[in-house]
Amino acid sequence: MSKKKIIVIGGSAAGPKAAAKARRMDEFAEITMFQKAPDLSMASCGYPYFVGGFFDDRNKLLCTPTGVVRDPKFYWSAKGIVAKVNTEVTRIDRDNKLVEYTNLETGEKGTQEYDKLVITTGATPNMPPIPGVGLEGITTLQSMQDADYLRRVRDDGKIKKAVVIGGGLIGIETLEALHLAGIELTLVELLPQLLVFLDWKMAKLVENYLKTKANVITKNGVSEFVGENGKLTAVKLQNGTEIPCELAVVAIGVRPNVKLAKEAGLNIGELGGISTNEFMQTNDPDIYAAGDCCEVKNLITGKNVLAPYGDLANLQGRAVGENITKGNIAKFPGTIQTGICKLFDHGVGITGLSEAKAIEAGFDYERVLNASPDKPGFMNGQLLITKLVVERKSRKILGAQVLGPGDVSKQLAIWATAIKGNLTVDDMVNADLPYAPPFSLAIDHSIATAHIMQNKLEGIFDGISSVDLKAKVDKGEDLFILDARGADEYEQMRLGIGETLIPIGKLRERLHELPQDKNKEIVTLCKISLRGYEAAVLLKHHGYKNVKILEGGIAAWPFEREK
Repeated sequence: MSKKKIIVIGGSAAGPKAAAKARRMDEFAEITMFQKAPDLSMASCGYPYFVGGFFDDRNKLLCTPTGVVRDPKFYWSAKGIVAKVNTEVTRIDRDNKLVEYTNLETGEKGTQEYDKLVITTGATPNMPPIPGVGLEGITTLQSMQDADYLRRVRDDGKIKKAVVIGGGLIGIETLEALHLAGIELTLVELLPQLLVFLDWKMAKLVENYLKTKANVITKNGVSEFVGENGKLTAVKLQNGTEIPCELAVVAIGVRPNVKLAKEAGLNIGELGGISTNEFMQTNDPDIYAAGDCCEVKNLITGKNVLAPYGDLANLQGRAVGENITKGNIAKFPGTIQTGICKLFDHGVGITGLSEAKAIEAGFDYERVLNASPDKPGFMNGQLLITKLVVERKSRKILGAQVLGPGDVSKQLAIWATAIKGNLTVDDMVNADLPYAPPFSLAIDHSIATAHIMQNKLEGIFDGISSVDLKAKVDKGEDLFILDARGADEYEQMRLGIGETLIPIGKLRERLHELPQDKNKEIVTLCKISLRGYEAAVLLKHHGYKNVKILEGGIAAWPFEREK
């Protein structure tokens, strides 16, 4: 029996995973991996942390868990895989089932036959088509070479001012990395908010926090890179402002690298990625694709999306490795687009649909906001703010957004599992999660969020968002806003929107100070709205019919506060 010939194009995440899995499934297959770059299996999500100095040895981005660098020698000796680096596949000949390639160091050209071909060509960073884009000092953070360059910038300490262009995940992570180098930073985002996958309010809270670390500009793009003698000296914005700088990092997203696939006649989707079925198989039954170059299905909406995440690339690669050796036995059904980002000592992330995406998809939904700690105060619990989106009729979890200095990753993992498992709010209110004070509250933050949502769905909790409350105040609507905190807290910080302080412990004896009209709209609040909720319940028992709780309280207020 002849040996199966397998070729993998791309050696970053999905490619090496597919090749390694194929080897485990078929000891005798001839497996060759072509990599245009000089390195293999780069942990690209770790680039910002190498740049920021969280670790100093670049080889840690290329190592196995046991510390062995994944280079061509490793792939041959440990896995029996031929890995050709600095080698670009220039053409796929589907008729003759071969690829053409060029060694970028020697210029040598060659061809190689395949029985099964895997395309994992990744994505290409977007660059703005504006004057000066080729100046020295302008870079992305997409490749190992980019990471090496920015790490040298950090270590040299010569650059004093930099601009990061793009307020997405990579832009914000790069901002932190350069901030740790002591560089004066400006973050520029063309859209009205950072992190466009978040709803506006959550993104605004992120922006408010980042403004404590750097200058943040939204609703303004870059019109020109200004330079002298071929080197960057300033970034000019669309409103005419010039920001002096010696470095600009462009992080305005990526696009699937589909040139090879397109030229070979493979189907490309409406979003620009390679089209595959649930087995990651293209329209050519002998060619598979995985990773950032592909479109995948969103499991909630059923529509294709681009989801350039390292974890998904590895999962897709694993499925491909099985399918090219044993037939189509492994499925990659799709994604719910779970993502997380580190913001200095905060985290922020999303799983499933945002409120905006739920509206776009046509769901009849409910949403709540919970601001509360991740652990007890005596264990130095940190604040978490969670926005939960649920389908009203089925009560299924549609999405969650979480941010704060608390354990964001744990919360996102809980909600991602709930969404994948088609769980409802009612499943989550009694979730059996691990509890001990060093790790959680007795009622975990996620369960408390589910309690609020259940109360809201059943009409017990009547909330109002900060955005809606601010709009009412700005319109001059006749409201009574009750702050249920203590006097000391009120003196330290308040919203400054005409609220009246009546501490929750004094409310029963001071009910006479409230409006006598029991139909008047009253909004209750506190730091995280727990006391606000208790105040609202008390008022309803005393006949007040139009009482709402400010969801998330002062902690989740995205607008300017009175201090």
